[in-house]
Amino acid sequence: MRVAIAGAGLAGLSCAKYLTDAGHLPIVLESRDVLGGKVAAWKDKDGDWYETGLHIFFGAYPNILQLFKELNIEDRLQWKEHTMIFNQPENPGTYSRFDFPDLPAPVNGITAILRNNDMLTWPEKIRFGLGLIPAIVHGQKYVEEMDQYTFSEWMKKQNIPPRVEKEVFIAMAKALNFINPDELSATVVLTALNRFLQEKNGSKMAFLDGAPTERLCQPMVDYITERGGEVRLNAPVKEFLLNDDGTVRGFLIRGLHGAEDEILTADMYISAMPVDPLKRMLPKPWRTQEYFQKLDGLEGVPVINLHLWFDRKLTDIDHLLFSRSPLLSVYADMSNTCREYANPDRSMLELVLAPAKDWIKKSDQEIVEATLIELEKLFPNHFGGENPTKLLKSHVVKTPRSVYKATSGRQKYRPSQETPIANFFLTGDFTMQRYLASMEGAVLSGKLTAQAINRTQHSAISDRSSDGSQDVEIGTAVQSPVHPVLRAEI
Repeated sequence: MRVAIAGAGLAGLSCAKYLTDAGHLPIVLESRDVLGGKVAAWKDKDGDWYETGLHIFFGAYPNILQLFKELNIEDRLQWKEHTMIFNQPENPGTYSRFDFPDLPAPVNGITAILRNNDMLTWPEKIRFGLGLIPAIVHGQKYVEEMDQYTFSEWMKKQNIPPRVEKEVFIAMAKALNFINPDELSATVVLTALNRFLQEKNGSKMAFLDGAPTERLCQPMVDYITERGGEVRLNAPVKEFLLNDDGTVRGFLIRGLHGAEDEILTADMYISAMPVDPLKRMLPKPWRTQEYFQKLDGLEGVPVINLHLWFDRKLTDIDHLLFSRSPLLSVYADMSNTCREYANPDRSMLELVLAPAKDWIKKSDQEIVEATLIELEKLFPNHFGGENPTKLLKSHVVKTPRSVYKATSGRQKYRPSQETPIANFFLTGDFTMQRYLASMEGAVLSGKLTAQAINRTQHSAISDRSSDGSQDVEIGTAVQSPVHPVLRAEI
C-alpha cells in the first residue's frame, strides 16, 4: 500500500519506518531542506553543528530505545552517570546532586532524594513523599486525572511545602515543557516522576554522539529507502486535496524556484506536521467536525536554544545540568557530553532559554547578552578577574511554536491517530499516547499510526475476503512501564 506522509520529523520518519516493516511503501515529504523537524540541526561555516534543542534520551523511553536497537545504532547513545545535577544559585559555582544507587525501583529514587541534603529539608522530603503516594499506588489513571490541575495546584492540594517547587520543580517543569509549574499540567510532571520511580533506569540519561539529523534521522531514511520507500526534502505540502466524499484525493506539493506544483496520490495519507501548521492546513469541509475542532485547544510553546563557544573550559561535568536560573532551563557542555563535539580545551555550552514567550521576538544579541549575565552567576570564577573567559561565537535557534503547551486541561484536546476521514491519519507527539510531548512521544505516535493503518488495511481485506488473512505485525508500542536494558549496563 502506498502511503504519503507530510513531515520528516521523528514522528513521520518512525511511522514510515514501521510502515516499511509491514510491507507498505511510504513517501515522506518534508517542506524544509533538513530532516528532523524539532530535532533538526545545521552546520555553520566553520563546520560546527547547532541544533533546535538540547536532546536528552531517558531510560524511560522504551520505544525510542527499541528503535535504536532495530536500526542497529545503539552504540550512538552515550549513557551518563545515573544522577541529576542542579546548580546552587545561593552558592555560585557549586552543584547539588541526586545520585541514584544501583538498587531496584523505587528504592533507588527514594534513596537519591533522601541522600540529598542541599536542597530539601527532611520535613520537606517527607511531605513530598507522602504527596506522591496516590500516584505510586494508583498509577497512570490517577496521573491522567490530575490534568485538571497545574503542578503548583497539585502540590498545594497534597500539602507539599512551596519551597519544594521553588528548589526542584521550577527547573524540572521548564525542562519538561518550557513553562513554569504554575502553568504546566500536573499530569506532565507526574508522568515523568512515575516513570522515574517505577523503572530502575527511568531517569538515567544519554546524549547522542553527534547531530540528530545525521546520527538518528539519516539511519531511518536509509532504512526506508533501502526497502523501496522515499524521503523527499524541499517538498512542502501546499494543500490536502479532497474527493467529493471528503476523503483525501492527494497532496498538492508546492513547486519551488519556479517549478510547477505537483499532485502526489496514494492509498493512505498522514499528517506528521506539528499541530500549529496542521490547523492552518485543514480543508474547510473538515473544520466543522468535532475531532478537528478540538485541535484549537492545542498550540505550540515558544522555545529558544543557544550555542555558545568559549575560549576555555568552563566545566568538566559530562552531564545535563539544571541551571535553576530564572531565565535558563537546562544546559550542557557539549564538548564534554557529545563525542562529535568534543574539545578538551574549550567549552561549547548548549542552553535552553525558558519560558521564552517574552524573548522570542528579541534580537539574537539581546538574548546572548542576557544569557551571559546568567552564566556569570553560574561560573563566577571564569567571567571575573583580570583574564575573563571570552565568547568566540554563538548561534541562537528560535522555534516560535515547538511542542504543544501542556497547560492544565490539555489532555482532552489531544487527538487519536485515527481521524474521521477514512484515508487520513495523524502522527506527532501531540496526538494521544502515554508519554509526554517528547522524542519518545513522537516515536510512539509514529508506531501507533502505522499500526492503525495496518488495521485499516486488514479490515478492508477482511471485508472483501473470508480467507483468514492475518494482519502484518508492527513492532509493539510500549505504553506501560517497562524496565529497558540500557547499553551502558551491558
